[in-house]
Amino acid sequence: LTSTVCCQSSDKSMDAMLIAAGSLTGLLVGLTGVGGGALMTPLLLLVFGVAPMVAVGTDLWFAALTKIFATRIHHGHGLIEWQVVKRLWLGSLTTSALTLVWIKLYPVDETAVMLLKTAIAGTVLVTALGMLFQKSLHSLGRKLRTTDSEHFKAVQAPLTVLAGAVLGLLVTLTSVGAGALGAVFLAYLYPLRLTPPRLIATDIVHAIPLAIFAGLGHLLIGNVDFGLLGNLLLGSIPAVIVGAMLSARLPHALLRGTLALVLLSIAIKLWWSVGTNT
Repeated sequence: LTSTVCCQSSDKSMDAMLIAAGSLTGLLVGLTGVGGGALMTPLLLLVFGVAPMVAVGTDLWFAALTKIFATRIHHGHGLIEWQVVKRLWLGSLTTSALTLVWIKLYPVDETAVMLLKTAIAGTVLVTALGMLFQKSLHSLGRKLRTTDSEHFKAVQAPLTVLAGAVLGLLVTLTSVGAGALGAVFLAYLYPLRLTPPRLIATDIVHAIPLAIFAGLGHLLIGNVDFGLLGNLLLGSIPAVIVGAMLSARLPHALLRGTLALVLLSIAIKLWWSVGTNT
């Protein structure tokens, strides 16, 4: 049934529901930097019945191409902190490469599908909780940055590389985490330097090469559905441009809090679906 649904989506030149899903996700990516994987991958699994590895591989390209258009807007505003981005890349691209080698050597078969779905559900759950507690983590980071500045700055760079490594592993396996968890890590590690618009822009720019790098691996393995991807991009590209243009004018805390609650409910639903199928 799963493969049938996936193939049907490939045969349709235009699918209104897929375009609508792409539009919603693209708008959220532009507004908050979150949603490319945390929202789209569960939607593909729960609503459209796409096979897990195909959902991961297709979503990686969807997230990368969608965020490229948002980045053009943010870059024009001079919001990207390139030093932070390079530190994240050092960890994330290295770990992604190692994870792709592992996937190639030990491909996900039918017996591992439930494990993969569980990993996706768990990552979405952690992402939602991280977003809910992002303000507290930001306050903790600000306190440490101001009261123990010398020590905090000494570990800031290596912890950023480590955060990138965690993101590289999670994104390559599940396509989830590059935007949401990345933003949580950055809010703690750079509480003074990264204002909300700068945090969103920096987080998005880091996520693009990571998603492309991991997506290339999944493409070579055969996990990308181009018909599905095309429909999603038809909705997401115009929506992400609108979201990016509005992002500096809207209340980020309210937006991210609402999205976190939505992701929490999705994670519970995905976890429940895994349990009922085992």
